[in-house]
Amino acid sequence: MEDIIKGEEGNTDSKRVFSDRERTNILRKGEQRLILFLLKKVPGLITPNMMTGIGMFGSLIVFLAFILGSFYSRNYLLMGILGFIINWLGDSLDGRLAYYRKIARKWYGFALDIVMDWLSIILIGLGYYFYAPGTTQIFAFLFVVLYGWSMIISQLRYKITGFYQIDSGHLGPTELRVMISLILIIETLIVGSIIYFAIAVTILLSVINIIDTLKLLKAGDAKDREEKE
Repeated sequence: MEDIIKGEEGNTDSKRVFSDRERTNILRKGEQRLILFLLKKVPGLITPNMMTGIGMFGSLIVFLAFILGSFYSRNYLLMGILGFIINWLGDSLDGRLAYYRKIARKWYGFALDIVMDWLSIILIGLGYYFYAPGTTQIFAFLFVVLYGWSMIISQLRYKITGFYQIDSGHLGPTELRVMISLILIIETLIVGSIIYFAIAVTILLSVINIIDTLKLLKAGDAKDREEKE
């Protein structure tokens, strides 16, 4: 009976904490279980805004990892993995902590989350810009532009459908962090490999954004027909 009660409480917490968005990414089940576990461990003096700041600090570490990797040793790139872990921690727990504690400010949190995510991507892209050699710096610019495009799609999707979704199919921010972390590890072992991965990520994001844009236009067309009827 006690196990059943605990299970019901867990389901209730899960529904409340993740009620504002729909997740479709590959790692969502394990990620959500980990988030629920961590939420119970967060000290009371830590606020959702502090968690947002922690996430930004993680992005700053990634930026510094690229800078140090460029001017000193590429082994400093591994510091970027720690940055991504810290970024995930802050970015994943800030809004979830507010919902868990029942102090959520939906539109304030929505606006803050978007702005901080954009600044984080700029930091990461800028870091790679300084690390990348010669003309391959263009991929830093393309990464920021393409990720920005995906963010615009998510906002328009929310406006048209009423569902807030930050994932593109099975690929979400968490998967992207994992991918880039693996790329950093490989770059420390094989110098110059990051260029080819940058090309691959650029192509992948381009294809995903084009597909999502077509889906978005289809949803917009359906919404127009619905309103006319």
